[in-house]
Amino acid sequence: MNGPLFTGSAVAIVTPFGADGKVNFEKLAELIDFQIENGTSAIVICGTTGESATQSLGEHAETVSFAIRHTAKRVPVIAGGGSNDTMAALYLCQHAEEQGADGLLLVTPYYNKATQKGLIKHYEYIADRISIPIILYNVPARTGCNFAASTYAHLAKHKSIHGVKEASGDFELVSRTLAATAGEEFYIWSGDDKLALPMISLGAKGLISVLANIAPRPMARICEYALAGDYVKARELHLKYFSIMDAMFYEVNPIPVKTSMNLMGMSVGNLRLPLCEMEDANLAKLKQELASAGLIQPGA
Repeated sequence: MNGPLFTGSAVAIVTPFGADGKVNFEKLAELIDFQIENGTSAIVICGTTGESATQSLGEHAETVSFAIRHTAKRVPVIAGGGSNDTMAALYLCQHAEEQGADGLLLVTPYYNKATQKGLIKHYEYIADRISIPIILYNVPARTGCNFAASTYAHLAKHKSIHGVKEASGDFELVSRTLAATAGEEFYIWSGDDKLALPMISLGAKGLISVLANIAPRPMARICEYALAGDYVKARELHLKYFSIMDAMFYEVNPIPVKTSMNLMGMSVGNLRLPLCEMEDANLAKLKQELASAGLIQPGA
């Protein structure tokens, strides 16, 4: 394809659960509509924020299928398809492609701590069997596995590998990658709300956002301004929302964002074990930040 799959702010959307513990598809439809109505550029379904690691393969596939059907091509749907098992990842990717996903997000194979050679073999094995764009996902703090710029440069030559969601926080790696992949159709998106603005200034095409679950319009505008080169307006919004961006990581994602959504009356249900309710001290801080941002009433 010519050009990036999306520019701007995509949401790493939560998976809402009902009282029975199953996916609440009616609520998921509401959340997707809310995102599209508020300027979100793409829906990323069954990623980290969607608690994909707690879903069975069948439930994961069903959730992806629903999101694709409900979004109905209004914006791109990017399906999480990563796994520490290459064959399981291939199954999820092939299913998402068959269902009409616009792209795939594949986290590095966690726990196995693959070598760079292993990463290349893992991604090329999947990419050889897939025709829709694959976005790599680098988040070494969660997976214990990191990309080298040379590995990005190698994978960028594959026609199905489209770019990377970079959540390493390593700006030297981002710069080396942009230099090493110059001339290739390989794009970078920030995987961290707090780093979206500086990464766009380097050449990233936008963001896959956690905060967009509760503040889609501001995140869309930060990206819009930055991509247009209006860094004064982008910086103003970035600084205005920086504290609440930070609050989304008082505890491991998606605990704070899902807690926030419930405090805001969005009724997205419980977290799945081993994720659990926030510690009292962190919850109190989160409520204060939400109130300061005007997202809940003070004292709620």
